[in-house]
Amino acid sequence: MMPLRPYQQAAVDQTLEGFGLFDRQLGVAPTGSGKTVLFSHLAKHFLPKRTLILAHREELIDQAIHKLHQSTGIHAQKEKAEWKASLNADVVVASVQTMQRRLDKWPSDHFGLVVADEAHHAISKSWQEVLCHFSSAKTLGVTATPDRGDKKNLGKYFENIAFEISLFDLINEGWLSKIAVKSVPIKIDLTGVRQTAGDYNEADVGHALEPYMHQIAQVIVEEAAFRKVLVFLPLIATSKAFCAICREHGLNAEHIDGMSPDRQSKLDRYADGKIDVLCNAMLLTEGYDCPEVCCVVILRPTRSRSLYSQMVGRGTRIFPGKENLLLLDFLWMHEKHSLIRPAHLVAQSDEVAEEMTKAAEKACRGGEAELDLQSLESECRNQWEAKILEELQLKARRKARTIDAMEFALSIRSAALAEYQPTMPWEFDRPSVGQIDVLSHNGIDLSTVRFKGHASKIIDLLATRQDLRLATPKQIRLMKQFGHPNPETLSLEKATAFIGQRLGRGGQPKYRKATV
Repeated sequence: MMPLRPYQQAAVDQTLEGFGLFDRQLGVAPTGSGKTVLFSHLAKHFLPKRTLILAHREELIDQAIHKLHQSTGIHAQKEKAEWKASLNADVVVASVQTMQRRLDKWPSDHFGLVVADEAHHAISKSWQEVLCHFSSAKTLGVTATPDRGDKKNLGKYFENIAFEISLFDLINEGWLSKIAVKSVPIKIDLTGVRQTAGDYNEADVGHALEPYMHQIAQVIVEEAAFRKVLVFLPLIATSKAFCAICREHGLNAEHIDGMSPDRQSKLDRYADGKIDVLCNAMLLTEGYDCPEVCCVVILRPTRSRSLYSQMVGRGTRIFPGKENLLLLDFLWMHEKHSLIRPAHLVAQSDEVAEEMTKAAEKACRGGEAELDLQSLESECRNQWEAKILEELQLKARRKARTIDAMEFALSIRSAALAEYQPTMPWEFDRPSVGQIDVLSHNGIDLSTVRFKGHASKIIDLLATRQDLRLATPKQIRLMKQFGHPNPETLSLEKATAFIGQRLGRGGQPKYRKATV
């Protein structure tokens, strides 16, 4: 039996609580966080109701069956191709394609829980046909960190985000590897590359890479010669060609694809350290687990943050002696805001991501060594927040008695609130009467809170500060006007005393409670 880590247990608890209000929920967590173990325990909790786990690749199906038994002792059955699960099985792990063809076998009310693994696929036609057939079941979709656009698309089906585990939280707690970024001064021109189905055309990208392959191989020699390197390329032919070039540069490189007859042998030799550089054409984006990977080279540019996260995630697992994961990032020439870069793994806003990318490229031109991704994000986010806060405080010099929601978020240093954008359908609703009452009493400018989800996050923070007996938003604003350097950290009592001294009066400000 495999016990849950603290963050996994919290995610299970939040999911079960969320099912009290919502039938279709989304769980977001980085690659390597143990999502399979998490939803295995959820399946155990639902017993004696049955669970269906949906995946779209055989590696993911077999992985789920193995992890389910390893973590809970439950023997799941496979529904795929020649495998046929029993109607009496407690848990069925199935490919979406097979379930789509065999829906007549399964009553629509057969399962109490449906788990959509790699849920960024869940809004496709095939997935929707299966999910809608089992519409009476509770549904949890799990996926690595999507961007806001992905969340909004997923919000067409899912009703709520049950849990969201951040990459940095897991790095700080020692569950995932630190990530370093090295911008490489090779300009790869993508301006002539077409787009197909919303992403860069793979054939065009393959041709665009050809003039730079020898330079890229030399960079791997110089920057990652003693690391286990995983390279993602757009086409099988491109991967084979780059592998041959790597060998010319003295690297012990191999290519692997879905048709390789010795695929498992190559993976085993790579894991054993007998191969230094493994090249693949998008084969190893999902379901591949080799914790020793400590350098990822993405030569398959993409507009999809989910896909980029999957590729980087092959190297984020921890391993004894592994100091960090190195991402080699090239100076792609492309249209603005159209290409996912390392910054997008962690930045919650396009503005911060852009500043991070600029800073990394500046460090590259200055000949600096690799940059720690977390430190880079923190520095650029602090600069962005300081700039926004200064602008808001200039506006606030008017004799207003309320505080802008953004100003409140930045004053208490809550990046999550400052960068909040609604994603699930309910979050787009107008704030409720109860929420408006709480926000108004606490001095929040109602014109700066347009959505119910935004109001909910602000009120959650207000409740936390009230429980900790920290200064109210009104007090924070007054103390800033009076020149206090850190008003957000003061207790309610000390804030009251400070303001009373300045104004020559006493009085105890209060938070307004409400259930919303």
